[in-house]
Amino acid sequence: MTNIYEQRGLGRNAANHAPLSPVSFLNRTASVHPDRAAVVHGPVRRTWRETAERCRRLASALRGRGYGKGDTIAIMAPNVPEFLEASFGAPMMDGVLNALNIRLDAGAIAFILNHGEAKVLIADRAFADTVEAALAGVENRPLVVCIDDPLAGGEGRLVGDMTYEDLLAEGDPAARFHGPEDEWQAIALNYTSGTTGDPKGVVYHHRGAYMNGLGNAVTWAMPHFPVYLWTLPMFHCNGWCFPWTVTAMAGTHVCLRGLTAEAILAAIAKRRVTHLCGAPIVMTMMLAGDDALWDAIRHPVKMMTAGAAPPAAVLERMEAKGVEVTHVYGLTEVYGPAAVCAWRPEWDGLPPDGKAALKARQGVAYVVQEGLTVADPETMAPVPADGETMGEVMMRGNITMAGYLKNEAATRKAFEGGWFRTGDLAVAHPDGYIQVRDRSKDIVVSGGENISTIEVEGALYRHPAVAEAAVVARPDETWGETPCAFVTLRPGAEATEREIVDFCRDNLAHFKCPRHVVFTDLPKTSTGKIRKFVLRERAKAV
Repeated sequence: MTNIYEQRGLGRNAANHAPLSPVSFLNRTASVHPDRAAVVHGPVRRTWRETAERCRRLASALRGRGYGKGDTIAIMAPNVPEFLEASFGAPMMDGVLNALNIRLDAGAIAFILNHGEAKVLIADRAFADTVEAALAGVENRPLVVCIDDPLAGGEGRLVGDMTYEDLLAEGDPAARFHGPEDEWQAIALNYTSGTTGDPKGVVYHHRGAYMNGLGNAVTWAMPHFPVYLWTLPMFHCNGWCFPWTVTAMAGTHVCLRGLTAEAILAAIAKRRVTHLCGAPIVMTMMLAGDDALWDAIRHPVKMMTAGAAPPAAVLERMEAKGVEVTHVYGLTEVYGPAAVCAWRPEWDGLPPDGKAALKARQGVAYVVQEGLTVADPETMAPVPADGETMGEVMMRGNITMAGYLKNEAATRKAFEGGWFRTGDLAVAHPDGYIQVRDRSKDIVVSGGENISTIEVEGALYRHPAVAEAAVVARPDETWGETPCAFVTLRPGAEATEREIVDFCRDNLAHFKCPRHVVFTDLPKTSTGKIRKFVLRERAKAV
């Protein structure tokens, strides 16, 4: 039996319903703020009118070559304007943007191009060798379009069938695009790291991209007209959806091809950057920058960090530099950030170390994500909110992937029990905020006791000589496993293994302290995450 609100005349129609898509962000911003700065890239300056025209040219040129709904458009490029344009141009013509990790080898790129059935590959000239080697292993060769960025400085060479500018010349700047017919339609394809096998293709839909695009702005209280510095790779979870967020807020995208402390700090000062994102390693890099570069920054700066649990000591040092840090948490499968350590005004009066300790928590669900819980992975019962009992982090809601491409079994497993299972182990605090203790594969089990490597790393980062630290399990005949620490010292600093171990013993329960300390540079992924699987192999030889 229907109620009075389910009778005829109250249904969806063209006047009261439109599929959600971030394509609408570009259309609105270009219409309302056509002359505001959209892109800055070295000497390149483009308004929103010009940027929208280039996006429409790209979309119409691809359409004119016969590409359309469901066709995968791959891109392999650093943070350049063409990447931003592809973030809109591909979905405008109903294509699916597949952003490739620029650090991957040719074999991995070939696998992704084959698995995603790429029809077009847009590649920066810097990656010509990798692209050509990958194409040798591709079953159906895509159209290859080369970005000839003047700021590449002669790096690499032209590759493929045509240049990006030649492709745009085929397009119509006045073409009109209004997003998909169905908001569940795929908008992006992102591949997981594949450290334990072939990478899995995570499929995003227009609805989720739209929701998280706005969710970022709401979560960060981002005002209109932000100046956003691209320190976060655009290929990582579609730049955590910030190509869409910044565009929705009519901001300025400041592009950066490569990351150094000097480049980041100089850009912040020169362009008066208001917002940037990055993994904790980016904060560590910035903190190593010269004091004179920091002194040139005389305006408020906000930074969002994710990708790994940020050490409280690093957060404290960034705050001391005047950078307001927001800690978010998520995974590729949830469009990047889906939880935030939402700050409470009553915490303002805490001492710096107290604030940093609270900010290190992963927090609560994004406003656009429906559920975040820590539960027993077997019974699905939520763990007690005691800050001690560990369970698996699980999520559900609008910013959760459609699933894994061509992998129904993995999709079913990921969604088992009606939640997306992250594989991260966490505790729930009495105030409802969660705190990740480890990846399930990273936890150290010593003498039957679970040791959080994140907790041990947090203690290591408080040592004045430590710049970076990572802890992994080392096999032990007596205890089964013991913590093994890999440490990078700050420039000019000195410390011995004994000093580091003793420092940990002063700050942790003794059974949690590393038995071995190795001084070395830490291997990292392109997004700044430490390759712990590499360190686990090294630890076996210690």
